[in-house]
Amino acid sequence: MSKKYERLEKCFECFKQKISFTPDIALVLGSGLGDYADTIKQEAVLDYKDIVGFPISTVSGHKGRFVFGYIGDVKVVVMQGRVHYYEGYPMDDVVLPIRLMKLMGAKVLFLTNAAGGVNFDYKAGDFMLISDQICMVPSPLIGENIDELGVRFPDMSNIYDRDLRSAVRKTAEKLSIPLQEGVYIQLTGPNYESPAEIRMVRTLGADAVGMSTACEAIAANHCGLKTVGISCISNLACGITDKPLTHEEVKETADKAAPLFRQLVTESVIEIAKLI
Repeated sequence: MSKKYERLEKCFECFKQKISFTPDIALVLGSGLGDYADTIKQEAVLDYKDIVGFPISTVSGHKGRFVFGYIGDVKVVVMQGRVHYYEGYPMDDVVLPIRLMKLMGAKVLFLTNAAGGVNFDYKAGDFMLISDQICMVPSPLIGENIDELGVRFPDMSNIYDRDLRSAVRKTAEKLSIPLQEGVYIQLTGPNYESPAEIRMVRTLGADAVGMSTACEAIAANHCGLKTVGISCISNLACGITDKPLTHEEVKETADKAAPLFRQLVTESVIEIAKLI
């Protein structure tokens, strides 16, 4: 057994001692959706600090806990606050929550985030269904492979599952919520990108840029979690406008978009559950 898996198992044993719940869908909440977990029918809550060896988010506004409950009739575990690479954690820590939710029993991972718009056709407040990604941070699979979770060289040709994306598109159309679709790129952060860096990532084919998500999706695919992701375009990336970027602006836009985002996520989860 690998050392990485031994640590993961200790976290899982700690979870089992405290919580008796098997989720079908795991949901990671990005900026603007932090309070979403408070709106679902809750069965149990587990603070990250109560899990032995679990990394704890240092970002303001991230509560740092798992919420277990129901969205409609769908059993979910909601990650209320994620851990970021820019906080100084090793990549194994950043993706440990994803792997733990797999051990909890989740079959699908639903990722959300706030991102900067790189595509000139996007505007603040848009939602973007992630069709593919570019990961510009170290792969979470570097180092000793966790054979208990997945193969050494996993395929990444369908990171964001086609059927799940179709379900989200169908849901957005039903709700008359405009939905962009594009490529997400993860950079390290925590600084926002320079205008030259934004020109670079646009050349690479990115439509939106952020500081999370891509590494989580890689870890999810490695361990067999089908994955879907939506970005809230909280601001136009540096260089598209002359306005300096601030975390307050990002959070303000994400908060304004939150009611529609919650509606889209709720109905998408219910639709996705039909495919499990």
